[in-house]
Amino acid sequence: MLRIGIVANEASGDLLGAGLMRALRERVPDVLFEGVGGPRMLEQGCRSLFPMERLSVMGLVEVLRHLPELLSIRRRLVNHFLARPPDLFIGIDAPDFNLGLETRLRRAGIPTVHYVSPTVWAWRPGRVHKIREAVDLLLSLFPFEAGFLERHQVPVRYVGHPLADEIPLDNDRAGARERLGLDPGAEVVAILPGSRMSEIRGLSGTFIRTALWCLERRPGLRFVTPLVNPDTRRAFERQLHALAPDLPILLLDGGAREAIVAADAVLTASGTATLETLLLSRPMVVGYRVQRLTYWIVKGLDLVKVPHIAMANLVAGEGLAPEFIQDECRPERLGEALMAFLDDPGRVAAIREAYRRIHRDMRRDSSRKAAQAVLALVDDRLRLTGDG
Repeated sequence: MLRIGIVANEASGDLLGAGLMRALRERVPDVLFEGVGGPRMLEQGCRSLFPMERLSVMGLVEVLRHLPELLSIRRRLVNHFLARPPDLFIGIDAPDFNLGLETRLRRAGIPTVHYVSPTVWAWRPGRVHKIREAVDLLLSLFPFEAGFLERHQVPVRYVGHPLADEIPLDNDRAGARERLGLDPGAEVVAILPGSRMSEIRGLSGTFIRTALWCLERRPGLRFVTPLVNPDTRRAFERQLHALAPDLPILLLDGGAREAIVAADAVLTASGTATLETLLLSRPMVVGYRVQRLTYWIVKGLDLVKVPHIAMANLVAGEGLAPEFIQDECRPERLGEALMAFLDDPGRVAAIREAYRRIHRDMRRDSSRKAAQAVLALVDDRLRLTGDG
């Protein structure tokens, strides 16, 4: 029986992990999974040794605050997998957490896969040496990553992004509005303040103030905000009641995709939501803010080597989504960019067509390709050890 260790640390990793697990089970029905996963991975049968939320920390300063707990969880995972070695270990994204775990397990003879390339092509390129030490195979989501990693002798397979396969090329805005109870003729802005609690704390106030700024200039506007879990919803609601208790906003439990489809424009945190918005062909404005010390370190040491932070813009190769980072992430700047979309249907149409073209190019049946690559690695190891 095939046993696979697998660890994801936040919502996008949970989505990737669930798709890979489903594809693996199609090929090996009795495969067993254990490690750390969220609700989607749990649905696919993952036995989670720790709640995924305990690993969902982002930013240099934020990670330092939680470092003792993160190191303790990683140490306990290492001990667990060394005591009961799986046939293969898969770390999903979260390179600062998973690469160290993978390195320890690989040294003990356990084959390791890292799913989602660390952004070594964008910042801290020296990490490529750590990747080479940690993994037997890296599964990359985007083609430009594979070339960089191959040049640095990292074993890599480009598999595409499962969201591009999962999301249809065409979507029904009228149907989404009907399901959500939104006026079919209203102008709607979706507000996505992030999936991590740190993002909610850092961005929800600014995003709510942005909605108020827009509403003052366009009284008919309506807003919709999906929240990933009860904790983030409560945190957002506290900000909403304090700043704008009468804002015409619909709050959803989950349902980010439905909210984006229903919208004319989207205000979003940087992250996987920007890629999802691209694949749903909606114009977006991206705002992001981290702890001041985190930002100072990143800027002061010139750690970022790419012109954009939003994955949507990196994939597009141009800044189709305006980005407002740190001190530029202010209600009036975000609001002006949103209003510019609402006032320029020609620009929106051009962006939507560009996004559809990118979407078509990205559809590659990626979860099945990833599963094939994982099982090929297992087969190779079995042949080398004579167990196959």
